[in-house]
Amino acid sequence: MDRPDLLIVDAANVVGSVPDGWWRDRHGATERLRDRLAPLAASGLPDRPGPLEVVLVVEGAARGVASAPPVRTEAAEGSGDDLIVRLVGEAAPHRPVLVVTADRELRRRVSELGADVTGPRAVR
Repeated sequence: MDRPDLLIVDAANVVGSVPDGWWRDRHGATERLRDRLAPLAASGLPDRPGPLEVVLVVEGAARGVASAPPVRTEAAEGSGDDLIVRLVGEAAPHRPVLVVTADRELRRRVSELGADVTGPRAVR
């Protein structure tokens, strides 16, 4: 059986895309994002139908955010961008990957590896 498309979400970038006070509670804001992503595993996105494997890459103060199926969290030891690039590199040759970020440099890096990219609004 084919594996579902992989959706990788840059948590810091998506959380930081809306000035809603997230800086007072980065961990809580990231948990709320994780919970909003859960339905996408089944439903998908308008241009990327489900099912999707959803991975939320966390870093810094949000590193303690746990996975909550169907969303898997991956904690970056260092740079979240570097972890996202590594995950794309491992997956992209085998299946479609969509990365959610507005970070220009990260968009360039993952695009070179064959991933598609969309902005934070896609999951907000």
